[in-house]
Amino acid sequence: MIHQLTNIHPNAIIGKNTQIGAFTTIEEDVIIGEDCWIASNVVIMNGARIGNNVKIFPSAVISAAPQDLKYKGEKTIAVIGDNSIIREFVTINKGTIASGRSEVGKNCLLMAYVHVAHDCIIGNNCILANCATLAGHIIIEDYAIIGGMSAVHQFVNIGSHVMISGGSLVRKDVPPFVKAAREPLSYVGINSIGLTRRGFSEDAINSIRSIYRILFQQNKNIARGVAQVLETIPQSAERDSILSFIEKSERGVMKGYESR
Repeated sequence: MIHQLTNIHPNAIIGKNTQIGAFTTIEEDVIIGEDCWIASNVVIMNGARIGNNVKIFPSAVISAAPQDLKYKGEKTIAVIGDNSIIREFVTINKGTIASGRSEVGKNCLLMAYVHVAHDCIIGNNCILANCATLAGHIIIEDYAIIGGMSAVHQFVNIGSHVMISGGSLVRKDVPPFVKAAREPLSYVGINSIGLTRRGFSEDAINSIRSIYRILFQQNKNIARGVAQVLETIPQSAERDSILSFIEKSERGVMKGYESR
């Protein structure tokens, strides 16, 4: 059902069985999939590309212009994948000419007041808790969880299966499979509970733990730690994912463990 008190441009494309509440505005260059639920007082602006079975709660703003002075009105998009939930007052800005898009993957939950800036890419099955804030050009890989009131610096990369404590300031890259907390943000262990829930074997979890013990507890130098991992830890998909992430890091990875 589409409420009669909506403002929907006739050229917007809206899939079957999608419900739209009163006082919602949908602009011309918008595509919305099937079986979505869009509450009242939502604003969906030009460039929005929304998948199937997406739920958007009141007062969210999707695909607004980037808060970037370099943006000159170029045509870009903001994508939301199937089955994602966008809670109250979330803002998702479209991309700039740098990448052309911002994207939230499938099966994600963005809690109230989350901000996703221009050119951010969020993977599948991610959770951003209340008031988490992403600056521009951030990449978050699958199954990551960002705690409430956290702020992530522009161009930071966050690996898959990461859990970041609430209230964190994320200035450096966070490699896969870890928990991160403290100030400055530091390694505080691997996300063993999350990995178990997602079907990682005990051997795989133990291998990940051994890798990070070398990288973050035994070595103060990441380069030496990587060399030791290559020498002592058998090849696996998890090992390759960790080492590839570190090799590609441009901002550098977060601090290792320090006892207090």
